[in-house]
Amino acid sequence: MAENVAWGPGNPHPLSKVKTELIWEGKYDEYGNRREVDTAGCDMPLQKVEAIDEPFSNAEGEGQLDIWKQKSKRLDDSRNMLLWGDNKLIMASLLRDFKGKIDLIYIDPPFDVGADFTMPVAIGEDDSGPRKEQSILEMVAYRDMWGKGTDSYLHTMYERLGLMKDLLRDGGTIYTHLDYRVVALVRLVLDDVFGAQCFRNEIVWYYSGGGAARDRFAYKHDNILCYSKGYGSTVFNVDAVRMDYKWTAGQKRADGSERNLEKGKLPDDVMGLDIIKLNKIMPWASEHTGYETQKNEALVATFVRASL
Repeated sequence: MAENVAWGPGNPHPLSKVKTELIWEGKYDEYGNRREVDTAGCDMPLQKVEAIDEPFSNAEGEGQLDIWKQKSKRLDDSRNMLLWGDNKLIMASLLRDFKGKIDLIYIDPPFDVGADFTMPVAIGEDDSGPRKEQSILEMVAYRDMWGKGTDSYLHTMYERLGLMKDLLRDGGTIYTHLDYRVVALVRLVLDDVFGAQCFRNEIVWYYSGGGAARDRFAYKHDNILCYSKGYGSTVFNVDAVRMDYKWTAGQKRADGSERNLEKGKLPDDVMGLDIIKLNKIMPWASEHTGYETQKNEALVATFVRASL
C-alpha cells in the first residue's frame, strides 16, 4: 500500500514547481535534457552569391545608403553579402566571425506548416546574373523541416532563433514576421529563447486590397514580434519612424497646444497606409518579383530605420 504523503508549504508537491512552457517533440532528449543546436556539425563553407564592396562615399553620393548613413561605423568601406542555402548552416558558419556582433535581424519564416513557396531568383539589374531554383536536395530538406506538422515547425524555429540570439549583440533587436496561423506559438518560442522580459512589441501591419470573406472577418494584417537580446543598449530611433499627421497645420489639441507637425506623431504598433505607403506588393510595383509572400520594402525599411 502506497504511503500517504502530506504535501503542503513545508513539503511542496514536485509538480507545484514546474514552470509553464511550450513543449514539442524534439525539445528534450530521452533523458529529459534540453537539446542544444549542434553548431559544430553545421559549420560549412558559405555559398556566397553576390558581394558588394565599394567605398561608402560612392554609394552615399548615389543616394543608395540613406537608411544606414547615420549609423555606419565604416565610412570608408561598405561590404554586403548575399548568401544561398539553409539558414541554419549559414548562421552556424557566421558564428565564428560575427558572434555577438549583429545589431538587427529581420526574418520572414513560412506562416503555414507544410506550405512551400519557391521560385527562380535572378540576381542583378537584368536576367544576365545567376539564377537560383530549388534543388532536389532543398525540396527534400524543406519537406523534412516544415512538412511534418507543428512539432517539426517549432523545433526548426527554436534552433534557428537560438543561433540568431548568439549572433545578436547584447541589446540587439530581432523582428519576426508572422500571421494568425503561428504567431501565438512562435511568440512562446521567442519567450523561451530570448526571455519574456525581452519582448518589446507586437506590431500589426494592416493592409487593404485583396478578397473579402463572407463567413468571417477578413484577414487583413500580419504580426511582427519584436524582441531584444538582454538589456543592453537597445536602439530605437523614434524620430526616424514618426508617422504623418492626417490633419492640417495649425490644428490644436484639446488642451489648446499645437502639435509638432514637422516631426510627425510618435509611432504606434499599428502600421497602415499612414506609414507604409504601399500595401502588399502589387504586380505593377517596381519592386514586384512574383514571389507569393514578398514583403514591402517600405515595411522592412521602417524596422531598419528604427533599430540601426
